[in-house]
Amino acid sequence: MKLTRPHTVLWDMDGTLIDQTSGIINCYRKVIRSLGQPEPDDQSIRRSLGGPMADTMALFVAKNQLDDACRAFRHYFPEVMYEGLVILPGALELIEYFHGTGTPQAIFTNKHGDTARQVSHHCDFDRFITTCIGNTDTPWAKPDPRLTRHVLSRLNASTKGACLIGDSPTDVATATAAGIPCYTVATGAHSEVELMDAGASAAFDNLLSLKNAFA
Repeated sequence: MKLTRPHTVLWDMDGTLIDQTSGIINCYRKVIRSLGQPEPDDQSIRRSLGGPMADTMALFVAKNQLDDACRAFRHYFPEVMYEGLVILPGALELIEYFHGTGTPQAIFTNKHGDTARQVSHHCDFDRFITTCIGNTDTPWAKPDPRLTRHVLSRLNASTKGACLIGDSPTDVATATAAGIPCYTVATGAHSEVELMDAGASAAFDNLLSLKNAFA
């Protein structure tokens, strides 16, 4: 499959550019266990990721524990956030490719905004992508199209010629709501088949394959 090079690229972060699930899962398990709830298996947590942290946490703790659980997660996560973090194959290559062609790029994620920017700096993404918007930076979260429009406005761009690169049905829903294509990679918790079934414009095994499609 060959794809037309987009005018603007919006990146998801977790499962797309990086694999940070080891630290994320360990933090969820620590918080859930501390509140006396049954400890979920890794795959249950992995499959629940993609939305705001509170949405995932609500699946595993009682309603009256949710605020405390979210505060505990934000407290513990900085201690483990780089634990097992991996930059996914092709991430820097594709970012540099778009940078070299003058294509505006932004990262937008349901990860906490300050955390997302720390990770972006740690991984050297911010050398090429200066706009990184996360949860709590705005009143919105994915898949709300107001968030997508806000990020595009930060780039002085429109939906015309824009695309979203992500790894989850949440990313597909985000792109669909904004009226832009979503090119997906099966480097998160979902297969290429699942991503296409969710409505992705295209699905690839990793970012290197996606880069080849733009060549």
